[in-house]
Amino acid sequence: MTPREVAALLAYVVKLDPRLALDDQAAAGERLAQWCDLLSDVPATAHGWDAARVARDYIARNPYRIQPSDVSRPWHAHKADAMSRHVGTFEPTAHPEVDPDDQFGNAYVAALRAERVAIASGQQAPTSHRALTAGPAAAEVERRLAALGEYMPRTVAQALAEYRPQRAERERLARADAPDPLTVACTWCQAPEGEPCRGRSIRPGKDPQQRTRARRGPHPSRVEDAQTHYARRNRQEAHA
Repeated sequence: MTPREVAALLAYVVKLDPRLALDDQAAAGERLAQWCDLLSDVPATAHGWDAARVARDYIARNPYRIQPSDVSRPWHAHKADAMSRHVGTFEPTAHPEVDPDDQFGNAYVAALRAERVAIASGQQAPTSHRALTAGPAAAEVERRLAALGEYMPRTVAQALAEYRPQRAERERLARADAPDPLTVACTWCQAPEGEPCRGRSIRPGKDPQQRTRARRGPHPSRVEDAQTHYARRNRQEAHA
């Protein structure tokens, strides 16, 4: 923070806790210098950070008079958390002049260092894990994978995929967060949710309603219903 920002923060703190008011100008100047020294590497505001809010929360929850370290310590904890959540995936599209394959080039190293400095200083939000590891889709994927059964090592699942193609396809759709036709009932063959579509096998002298077999794939109408359900779910999550 700049001295002006620190002075504004101190004025806000004194307003919340009048016990901190000082009548002596020399003492007030000395305290301002102390706060400026300890908060010189702490921003007033940053991504997910507001020094005034931190000071307010401290005063609201603690009977002790606030010290500059009560603001600097939370900032360093916030910075460490942001850096731990950053996956370090440098986006070359933001710097077209940088060759992402030349990891030993000066331009690439400089851009990568600037990105980390921006995150550490709060000027840029960290790049967290994407796709299925975070966000609203993660919970849905976990639910769908859990509904498919117990955990199985990936190597074993790959070896068995040839012998259970339907389950392998459902697992692939769950990992990709793509519409799974078996999450809805089939309006064509009346197959319930979770069960494969059925095709009729008519033989002479047999009741065609009783002679059914599982289809290798879902009916087209079921695929369309699953896509509609998937799109509706995404819209609901976007407005939640």
